Amino acid sequence: MDFTKLVPLPQLASAHGQDIDLIIYLIHALMLVLFIGWAIFFIYTLFRFRKGKNPQASYQGITNHNSTYVEITVAVIEALILIVFSIPFWTKQVNTFPTRTDTMEIRIIAEQFAWNIHYPGPDKKFSKTDQKFFDKQSNPLGLDRQDPDGNDDVVTINQLYLPIGRPLIIHLTSRDVIHSFAINAMRVKQDAIPGMSIPLWFTPTKSGQFEISCAQLCGIGHYRMRGFVTVQEQDTFDNWLNEQVAASSESGSSGDDFWN
Repeated sequence: MDFTKLVPLPQLASAHGQDIDLIIYLIHALMLVLFIGWAIFFIYTLFRFRKGKNPQASYQGITNHNSTYVEITVAVIEALILIVFSIPFWTKQVNTFPTRTDTMEIRIIAEQFAWNIHYPGPDKKFSKTDQKFFDKQSNPLGLDRQDPDGNDDVVTINQLYLPIGRPLIIHLTSRDVIHSFAINAMRVKQDAIPGMSIPLWFTPTKSGQFEISCAQLCGIGHYRMRGFVTVQEQDTFDNWLNEQVAASSESGSSGDDFWN
């Protein structure tokens, strides 16, 4: 019997997702075994020690150590899941970042109730930002319009476009309260905390559109803080990015048209 078909998880669209799914299945398989085992033991005790068969209480109690052996076995299995699967995964996916030359980097700034996405453009250099340049309507990210590195920057809201097969590093922060950036299909979830830039990364492996959600209650409009990831072939993504750069250059807005 295929346990993955019996208990299916959401669609998987990232390279590291299989490792996460394996850990999820292992933990839930252990939970299922414990649940069934304790249920059987509970039913057994109801009949074995019922009042009709045991009219008088026994003050000697259980003399064997079976329960201790069970507890040790469960602890060993949990330690194996932690040491063999969880810690190596954390080392590979959280502590180590990709060094490939084609790795993309973007910034995502969360706010009530939207995801502000900042691409550095083809030059891979982000424009300088400063609070003094901030304007809710015309410059919501506080980009320095005079910075030459920002001439090809692109800004979108709630729309994340990615090429398939390329690692993506996201520098995540928040403008107001704590949010949680979550893409279930990518098996990605990370808190966005004001005053902190937190990096995370993943590699998309499937083309299509996937939902971005906020997994942290962040205010009265939390329910509508949604975005979308569109994963495309490299050529399609390059065409999209070039179109946005050209539109930004013509308007001199560094992508602010996305906000209207």
